[in-house]
Amino acid sequence: MEKIAYVGNDVHQESISMSVYVDNARVPCIEKRMNNNKHEVQKFYKRLIRDYKVRACYEASGNGYVFHRWLKEIGVNCEVIAPSLIPKKNGDRIKTDKRDAEKLARYYRGGDLTPIHIPNEEEESARSLIRLREQLVDESRNSKQYILKFLQARGLTYRDGTNWTKKHREYLRRIKFTGRLEQRIFDEYLLLLEFKENSLKQLDHEICELAYGEEYKERVKRLTVLKGVKEVTAMGLITEIVDFRRFKKPRELMAYLGLVPSERSSGEKECRGGITKTGNSRVRRLMIEAAWHYRHRPSVIKSKEPGLEEACKIAQVAASRLHAKYWRLVNKGKCTSKAVTAVARELTGFVWAIMQIA
Repeated sequence: MEKIAYVGNDVHQESISMSVYVDNARVPCIEKRMNNNKHEVQKFYKRLIRDYKVRACYEASGNGYVFHRWLKEIGVNCEVIAPSLIPKKNGDRIKTDKRDAEKLARYYRGGDLTPIHIPNEEEESARSLIRLREQLVDESRNSKQYILKFLQARGLTYRDGTNWTKKHREYLRRIKFTGRLEQRIFDEYLLLLEFKENSLKQLDHEICELAYGEEYKERVKRLTVLKGVKEVTAMGLITEIVDFRRFKKPRELMAYLGLVPSERSSGEKECRGGITKTGNSRVRRLMIEAAWHYRHRPSVIKSKEPGLEEACKIAQVAASRLHAKYWRLVNKGKCTSKAVTAVARELTGFVWAIMQIA
């Protein structure tokens, strides 16, 4: 019978530490450190697959999926591991690249690691586009804060309504400073905000075009029948989760997004806390943002196009049920944030159901 080599890889920008355990060996048979270089990596693994059936893994990081694709090219099975789900010993206070590689290999051999779903290059590009939009939203928010703080430090506070309305923006354009440097700084702040907002509008347009392309059109149409889910949110869900069918039941998706309650129960004592907040924080935020819309009274959801009838039925049930759930929790004395989180958890189940439609 062919022996199995379990390889733990601690991948960094400049170097890779590797530890190889064969079958049930107590100690690694190979420990190696090499440059993070495609030729060296593939050369090492080509020698390894001559003698063993190789199973490799490494921890997800800023290095992305490049290492996985190098190994895939030469036919090596490599999985990317979720960092937050790697077991940790409280008494272990020593951390080195060599020990990390050994730990990955041992835990991987024992089946104690959780692999993540790996997108293809096109899916990864679409995901990066959605994440770029998130960064631009944050950058625009930061620019607005720069402007408000700059004006506050000079005794200029807008008191005729809400900030960043049309009336407020006209007020900003009328402000003139006597000092040349102050006027220059203020003008640069406004130009920077305008540039970011224009870039954001252009990016939204590109995302909508991508959403209604051949690859994403059907999934986006199904998701957008849900209240609170439009094209950008739908694309965020699709590009981050990629394959909804890998979750066998809705509670698995809820747990993946960290929307299920944490628990510390022992003996006869049962104690549940706040949500776990594990998994994909971006999708969790999208679900909570969408859940806020269910405060409002639901309207009738009709099928806009053929083939969406079943999705519309699910969306109609979701609208009625989640609206009732939100107000039931609020009327019981729950704070609005907890009520919205509970709604987001159940909304995740409806998203799962819609994405299971054949």
